[in-house]
Amino acid sequence: MDKASWQGVFPALVTPFKSDDTIDFDMFAKNLTAQVEAGITGIIVAGSLGEASTLTSEEKYELVKFAKKSLPADMPVVLCIAEQSTAVAVEIAKKAEEIGADGLMVLPPMRYKADDQETVVYFTTIAKSTSLSVMIYNNPVDYKIEVTLDMFEQLSAYPNIQAIKESTRDVSNVTRIFNRFGDRFKVFCGVDTLIMEEVMLGADGVVGGLVDAFPKETVAIFNFVKAGQYKEALAVYRWYLPLLELDIHPKLVQNIKLAATLAGIGSEYVRAPRLVLEGAEREKVLAIVNHAIETQPVLSDYLNLAVDSSVA
Repeated sequence: MDKASWQGVFPALVTPFKSDDTIDFDMFAKNLTAQVEAGITGIIVAGSLGEASTLTSEEKYELVKFAKKSLPADMPVVLCIAEQSTAVAVEIAKKAEEIGADGLMVLPPMRYKADDQETVVYFTTIAKSTSLSVMIYNNPVDYKIEVTLDMFEQLSAYPNIQAIKESTRDVSNVTRIFNRFGDRFKVFCGVDTLIMEEVMLGADGVVGGLVDAFPKETVAIFNFVKAGQYKEALAVYRWYLPLLELDIHPKLVQNIKLAATLAGIGSEYVRAPRLVLEGAEREKVLAIVNHAIETQPVLSDYLNLAVDSSVA
């Protein structure tokens, strides 16, 4: 996977489970098919949305191998690394390369709030252990560690650190990154509710959550913006926003799995300590998703648009 491959919509995929708590690979295949048909350009497995903290390393590798076997040969499969130990993170990075993963999305150290130097050394140690392309996940809101521009300056010395999942929730940070580094990094919007704004600011791609349930609409917003068709993008985005807000919630996994179930390409089962939604909480999400399905926009052709170079 080269740097040019970091573009477009990369779903951060949920991990579907059966009632016996094993991975439902048939449902995983069904969702992968829907994603490809919608026009996504790569996938990310075993991230936070994929319930990485409850997956064994072997299960993560099985997701990678199944996806590589199921998807078009040129579609990148990215494995997420979210670990407490640098040694374990390096082990996973090496194994990911061995089994055919195309890239890595790396979160900062888990549980321990590393300082700036420790965080940079953590990222660079992983990058040096593999030839795989690396995306740095910058999400100080949820993980309490911010990767600053000065830290990215240090990371830029490592050629295979090629992309940034920008999840600070400050849309101005997209411009700050481009102003500081030009095209050194590919920048992805990592917050569902900001996809239109950040793509308009030049983001190269989107790492999405609700795309698990509504892949066509996610890709349509991205493609319409890149083609300069802002009116068309805005119509879809306004319909989509109540759904996208289900992603910025502590129970985003349950929310998105319920949405994917109602859309026919997912199942609700989650792994403990998570529990499926119940009561008023469940009814609220059901109302949002069912209303969205009832009012789902009819999309014009969004897969064959010419890119407007001014927003590319």
